[in-house]
This record gives sequence, C-alpha cells and structure tokens, in this order.
Amino acid sequence: MKTYGLKKQLWLPQAREKVFEFFADPYNLDRLTPAWLKFKVLASGPVEMQQGTLLNYRLRIRGIPIRWQSEITAWEPPSRFIDRQTQGPYSLWIHEHLFEDYQGGTYIKDNVEYAVTGGTIVQKLFVAPDLERIFRYRHQVLERLFNPLKRPPSKAL
Repeated sequence: MKTYGLKKQLWLPQAREKVFEFFADPYNLDRLTPAWLKFKVLASGPVEMQQGTLLNYRLRIRGIPIRWQSEITAWEPPSRFIDRQTQGPYSLWIHEHLFEDYQGGTYIKDNVEYAVTGGTIVQKLFVAPDLERIFRYRHQVLERLFNPLKRPPSKAL
C-alpha cells in the first residue's frame, strides 16, 4: 500500500489553550468543512474527547455518500491529538494535530498520512486536489474566527 503525506500549518494570534479548546469540540468540524462535502457529526449530545473516543460522521465525496469513523488514538491537551480512520473512504488515514506556542500565538500543524484505493492516478486527479481545497477552506475559516488581520510571523516549515 503506497502512502502519501500532507503537511499544513497556520499561525493564529490566540493562546494555544483557546485554539486547542476549539478543536476539542468535534462539532466544530462542521464549521471547518466545506459545504460541498455535506459533512455532519453523528452524535446526539456532548462528546468527551479522550484517547479511545470514537467519532462518527456522514459526508459526501464527489456526490457519493460516505460513513466515516475516527478513533482518537492520542489525546494530549493542549499540545496534540491524533485521529485515525477506522471506517471510511481511505485505506489509511492518520491525522496528527499539533499546537505550538509561537510569538504570542499558536501554530496549528496538521500532519496526515493516508493511502487511497486506486493508487497514484486517483491520488493525483481526485484526492490531492480535494484535500488542498478542504484545508484551504479550513484555514480561511480559522483565520476569520481567530486571526482577522492575517499577519502571521515568519517561520520556516
């Protein structure tokens, strides 16, 4: 199974605890996901995030209805957490969320390792462009919520 990687980062002028708190609420994924995915968290009440928590979602990828389940495999507030797909569209999906203090704000770093059915052609033509659009949208929403001035300090990846 060939795996691919995706690395993204965004600086927000907010305390790490405040940013982590936003990500600790799985219902905020609805806000961070583009409408074209028709994403919905499938839970009937508050969700206590911790290692071992299972999260269920419904979405559409290119019009195809998908059920997705993630397990929180690491939970280390306010520094990091990892979600791993246990059911869904990917052959492998492991998403590490890192939160680092930097110049009075927080760097959010996303490190994703994933594999797709269909290999390199499906990855290049469909999956990679979709993931770029999703993360671009996510960053736009986060900037609107936490960084309306959009002036990040310079820092190398």
